Amino acid sequence: MSSPTQSLDFSNFAAIYERFLVGPLFQPWAQVLVARIAPAPGERVLDVACGTGIVARTVRARLGPAASIVGVDLSKAMLAAARQAAPDIDWREGNATSLPLAAGEQFDVAFCQQGLQFVPDRPAAARELRRALVEGGRVAVATWRSDEEIPMSRQLRAIAERHVGAIIDQRHGFAEAEPLAALLTEAGFRDVAVQTVADTTRFDDGPLFARLNTMALMGMSPAAKAMSEEDRAQVAARIVEDCVQQVLPRYADGTGIAFANSANLATARA
Repeated sequence: MSSPTQSLDFSNFAAIYERFLVGPLFQPWAQVLVARIAPAPGERVLDVACGTGIVARTVRARLGPAASIVGVDLSKAMLAAARQAAPDIDWREGNATSLPLAAGEQFDVAFCQQGLQFVPDRPAAARELRRALVEGGRVAVATWRSDEEIPMSRQLRAIAERHVGAIIDQRHGFAEAEPLAALLTEAGFRDVAVQTVADTTRFDDGPLFARLNTMALMGMSPAAKAMSEEDRAQVAARIVEDCVQQVLPRYADGTGIAFANSANLATARA
């Protein structure tokens, strides 16, 4: 299984993320999230921890270019990619625990897709989501389930751990439905409901996915962070090689890969 993208420049990760990860990994879930809340014309929409903005863009596709949409993220690089993809959306740099909103600014709908697990102070972020919404406003939050429930993710992590020791994968760091429901309830939301949603994720380029996943795992490994840049690159290359040889063939789907994936989808009202 070879990759035509081995010569890519990975120094601009936000651009790589937008080009190769958003379409297969995040856009399908954004469509589910937006359909579940169903924002209507005239409603103001907030996308927190927006990354390169796929949820906000999915809302815009539903409501049209006149829609009032704000996307907030901590990363300048992610926001730069978001602005390039959709310059007509209001992109703002800011923290989920202290949203950059004008005095009295509120929204009818708020989303947070695969961001809440990375926020150190989750209760503060949930309170900010509540503060940002009008009375009766709706919120939708998605977080990945545990990689113990996602076999390919678990197997890729196991290979990385053979090289760099134990890794706590933050991407799956808010995996249980009950704590997510409790968080929203304690923040003042009502009608809280959390469902587990399963789907099949497909990538045309399996080796590229293995490389991007290895980069993510290495970034969460204390041992990898302590390595020199040269050593880290050599270890990463060995991890990718093992992943391509030992895991990806199990998930071959034509010229790419396909694997089961699952997430919590929480909805509530302010």
